[in-house]
Amino acid sequence: MSPNQARPSRRTVLGGAAALTLAAGAGTASAAAGTVKSAWPTEFPLPDGWLPEGITIGRKPYAYMGSRANGAVYRTDLRTGKGGVLFEGATGTASIGLKLDHDGLLYLAGGAGGTARIVDSRSGKLKATYQLTDPAATFINDVILLGDRAWFTDSRGATLYGVPRGRGGEVRSLPLGGDWTQTPNVNNANGIVETPDGRGLIVVKSTPGELYHVNIKTGEAKKITLNGQADVANGDGLLRIGRTLYVVQNRLNLISVWDLDAKVTTATLKRTITDPRFDVPTTAARWGDRLYLVNARFTSPQTPETTFNGVAVPA
Repeated sequence: MSPNQARPSRRTVLGGAAALTLAAGAGTASAAAGTVKSAWPTEFPLPDGWLPEGITIGRKPYAYMGSRANGAVYRTDLRTGKGGVLFEGATGTASIGLKLDHDGLLYLAGGAGGTARIVDSRSGKLKATYQLTDPAATFINDVILLGDRAWFTDSRGATLYGVPRGRGGEVRSLPLGGDWTQTPNVNNANGIVETPDGRGLIVVKSTPGELYHVNIKTGEAKKITLNGQADVANGDGLLRIGRTLYVVQNRLNLISVWDLDAKVTTATLKRTITDPRFDVPTTAARWGDRLYLVNARFTSPQTPETTFNGVAVPA
């Protein structure tokens, strides 16, 4: 599997190494550990009909949010709440989960199109498109950057896909085994983050609401034992800071916060975060002492006139 457009620059390889080093410490969310001023808005608008689901924040206070309507990307300045369309997208495409690399490249999960796309966050230009799997039965949902690859989940298939972040290389398919059992006709693998040691992956299975530790070499998935709560039903986006794992449980309008043990075999519930402004939040990104989320509003009409927004809550 090869991209049908130009490959990302060699700087991406260096970014991958940096990401791996960072993951071994406080986690990728630490890259966004800037200072938030109290005057910064805690709510910001998105265009009507945007259909958001993913959000990512890099080293600067800008949030990038994808559109399920047409695959576009919107960028908001967290200091002012104002923003604009960075990438126009195209009819028949979608941007679900997304992650910003250290060299300014955005990796976009293409949903039912079965694609991974790479967009330059500075110019808004599409750099590469990868066809990961057959669009007849797929939903490429979320992405995390680890080492020299961007790892994508497929909610309708028991496989992770590793897209190279460097100049060359092929997409790697990683079938999920071990404790993983694929449930037909529902969303399975959804949010994804790296383990605290940077050597593996954590994946949430939305239905029935389970967490798995995935061996990045073999694909063996071991179910993580949950203490303090039976499941993470409707688990969507994941965010990890050190050994603290945030699980966005979308239709429950809450974020459950978990302590991971050293070997990522158990997770213990610390607390939950709720807010009256939550309207089916799907994913979260961190800047300073805040979590920023987008409201997907799955239970509201999904029309060109439907309003959408993002909100911030204390981390």
